[in-house]
Amino acid sequence: MFEVKNKAMSSFFYDSAFRGNPPLEELREVLHYRDLIFQLARRDITTRYKRSVLGIAWTMLNPLGMMVVLTIAFSHIFRFQTEHSYPAYVLSGLLAWNFFSQTTTASMVNLVWGGGLLHRIYIPRTSFALAAIITGLINIGFALVPLLIINLFTQVPIRWTLLFFPVSVALLAAFALGVGLLISTFAVYYPDVVEMYNIALLGWMYLTPVIYPVGILPENIRLWVTRLNPMYYFVEIYRSAVYYGRLPTLDVIIPAIGFAMITLIIGWVVFTYKSDEFSYRV
Repeated sequence: MFEVKNKAMSSFFYDSAFRGNPPLEELREVLHYRDLIFQLARRDITTRYKRSVLGIAWTMLNPLGMMVVLTIAFSHIFRFQTEHSYPAYVLSGLLAWNFFSQTTTASMVNLVWGGGLLHRIYIPRTSFALAAIITGLINIGFALVPLLIINLFTQVPIRWTLLFFPVSVALLAAFALGVGLLISTFAVYYPDVVEMYNIALLGWMYLTPVIYPVGILPENIRLWVTRLNPMYYFVEIYRSAVYYGRLPTLDVIIPAIGFAMITLIIGWVVFTYKSDEFSYRV
């Protein structure tokens, strides 16, 4: 009788002591709560543009504005050459970088500042990061429109390699999710990580050939920027599809796949093993 009662109670109560393998358990929960995750992403988009006159158009106008400023500053003042037009070059790099920086930051901030939800209902802890990735995918889809328009105006050929665009974004999203989960774990224990990460992002962007061609760098610096910087590979793969009009070479795509998969696995495992402590700290 006592045994039956315990079994019945176990179906209504969540006890982390009897939790299975955390990474696999979290994956099952994500699939079960997928509708809630999509609703969180929908809420993020609605909240961000709710009081804006132009609404979601800012997703396209924001990188365009940055492109104009950087084109004036770099192509006219510093005067370096790119394979095609500089505006299309810098815009393609900005879109890839903005996706990474915005999704990883949102993953961390949403968990730290929106973690009060964990005290009221049970949801998979990875929901915040996954919702940030979904929001980023929607934004980068909208932002592709002005990029193609700039390509047409500046006579950058739009080739069949555009079909490779989803692959480049999927690899970037996997890497961003892994990084987002890792920094979210640290941010729960050390809230100062939020501010420190924003500073680190700024330095990381300038170490990545987003607004300048890698060829202008001295040989000794170029090694650090290209070989040891994961974002170099993801930006190059993204540009290959929408700017260069050719498929990425193996020496770029293989490291990108490696960085994406390894970072995602490590981030998922670390986050899920620590996630039961989050409700006591946020």
